[in-house]
Amino acid sequence: MSLNELINKCVKKDASAQSQLYKQFASKLFSLCLKYSKNYVEAEDNLQDTFVTIFNKIEQYKEKGSFEGWIKRIAINTALQRYRQVGVFDIVDENAIEDVTVEINNDDVDLDFLLQIIQELPDRYRLVFNLYVLDGFSHNEISAMLKISSGTSKSNLARARLILKQKIEDYKANLNSQSL
Repeated sequence: MSLNELINKCVKKDASAQSQLYKQFASKLFSLCLKYSKNYVEAEDNLQDTFVTIFNKIEQYKEKGSFEGWIKRIAINTALQRYRQVGVFDIVDENAIEDVTVEINNDDVDLDFLLQIIQELPDRYRLVFNLYVLDGFSHNEISAMLKISSGTSKSNLARARLILKQKIEDYKANLNSQSL
């Protein structure tokens, strides 16, 4: 069955088609949910809420752009909605922090370690970092999604990079001291 046929059946609330759509996209969306969640359990909740939204709004998909892009946007918005509700974003002085570059040499830093330290970032920093660095959104898009100023987005990104830079430097120093 083609994706368009599957979508049309989901519009008609066909449970078998919904199950098939879930099986087809759940793992991709779960990875995305995990990136924007505090932990595995929260990511599972976000995935569940994402599919509830997809099935409730699937008739709104008008085949403009890819279906996968449409459902990914729902997944990101679902995860971000949790943070907007609890107000994790600080109002900051937009000129208070300068941009920081994090140099990562793949030979020096383990990918699992990188994923772990990104996951450990405070929510407001992790979300902006993921949206900007990993998903390529602009600060203006992030500010609209998170209902913060673009300056706050830039500041939160800079702070995330500072934290990551320090953790990477500590990690490398630890590796160097072990090899001596």
